[in-house]
Amino acid sequence: MRSSYSQRVASRVWSFTVQVKNPHLDTMEEDILYHFSLGTKTHNLPEMFGDIKFVCVGGSANRMRAFAQFIHQELQLPGNSEEIRDICEGTDRYCMYKVGPVLSISHGMGVPSISIMLHELIKLLHHAHCRDVVLFRIGTSGGVGLAPGTVVISSKAVDHSFHPQFEQVVLGKVITRSTELDEGLANELLQYSTELQDLPTVIGNTMCTHDFYEGQGRLDGALCSFSPEEKLEYLRKAHEAGVRNIEMESTVFAAMCRVCGLKGIVLCNALHSVWCRDVFVALQHRRLTVGQIFTCGTTFIH
Repeated sequence: MRSSYSQRVASRVWSFTVQVKNPHLDTMEEDILYHFSLGTKTHNLPEMFGDIKFVCVGGSANRMRAFAQFIHQELQLPGNSEEIRDICEGTDRYCMYKVGPVLSISHGMGVPSISIMLHELIKLLHHAHCRDVVLFRIGTSGGVGLAPGTVVISSKAVDHSFHPQFEQVVLGKVITRSTELDEGLANELLQYSTELQDLPTVIGNTMCTHDFYEGQGRLDGALCSFSPEEKLEYLRKAHEAGVRNIEMESTVFAAMCRVCGLKGIVLCNALHSVWCRDVFVALQHRRLTVGQIFTCGTTFIH
């Protein structure tokens, strides 16, 4: 039985299309999605993907397969969840699984990797004539002043200076795009999280860095030019600016969703507090709990 929250979501009417901002696509005889091993001539994209309403992306290929299997079981779909097929099996760049109206896709690590995936994903949704699609990025992150295991729903993605923007260099020129995320969906997810047990959840800014070590102020990389005191001072400033977690993909995710008319949400588990230590604590089971918010709280696909 749906919760009162799910019923409210189901009753809401959306109507928005996936927009591509490239006039040259209309002049192309074929659009090849290289890193998905798909194309407009080789595959019937509307038939394959036209019913997609939710896309969930995360870094690890193995984890996104596990997430797809989890969704398969949650939706009680026919067939064996262990036998779901990787649609991108013709390439080793990304994995993609379709489970009912849900796509589960890996994006690798960092802005360049997720950016490539997003370009081809958005074109895929456009060619498939999908409507009212919501994109979720679920992943891990370092918490800033949070207890390990806290789920952070991003209100906006910010850069290293705590500004809600993504800078893309195009033909030698810097283009700045807003990284505001969907406030309404973020608040709805937070409200729904109160109905779940043992799931501490907050809304906050997510800082996106260029790498895992120096960019995140870690003390255990091959290079380190700062002191522990300097690190803590920077993290205090980040916390004062509303930053609650740090990862490596959110700015380009938020920017591209916003430009292309997609509702985007970033859900991250704060595996550890970068405020306190530099030890990576594996809590992979919590990732699927984050996915459960996505499945049970924001969908009307049961």
